[in-house]
Amino acid sequence: MQRSELNQTDRELVRGCLENDRLIQRALYERFSTRLYTLTYRLTGDHEASNDVLQDAFIEIFRSMAGFRFEASLYTWMRTIVIRNAMSYLKKNARLQVITDEIPDQASEISFDFTAEHLEKAILSLPAQARSVFILIEVEGYKHQEVSEIMNISEGTSKSQLNYAKTILRKRLSKPSYEQRV
Repeated sequence: MQRSELNQTDRELVRGCLENDRLIQRALYERFSTRLYTLTYRLTGDHEASNDVLQDAFIEIFRSMAGFRFEASLYTWMRTIVIRNAMSYLKKNARLQVITDEIPDQASEISFDFTAEHLEKAILSLPAQARSVFILIEVEGYKHQEVSEIMNISEGTSKSQLNYAKTILRKRLSKPSYEQRV
């Protein structure tokens, strides 16, 4: 693929996708897939599921391209589709997910000097709905109203799930108490 194809503007990418230009579709995928995959992984906590969600989302993106109106950036529009697909996946697979609020045994060994990896693991260990709300608000910058629409929950539920996620993260990432260390 030529370098110029990777530097297409959003309008050129949309036009090329609407014309079913495979090189332009590939350029669109290559430009956005890494960021969108990261988002799906943060939401699902599973690499295989993230790949499935992203693949389904790109199929929907290409099929829905005619509906893109440039009211927001192309990335923002695609991100919304990816989030909807991830939420749908999580709802379908919720019955398979065992949700526990207990701190894993390894969590008590986390030192106060935790790394980004510790933080990511702690976020991924949150219950699905709390994790999704936390990521959408704290990482992606959505507002509670937007999250409530995306996830089909009330704003109050969004707020309580964010608080719940933060409470769990504080417990999992805090310095162990004196009694736990003795």
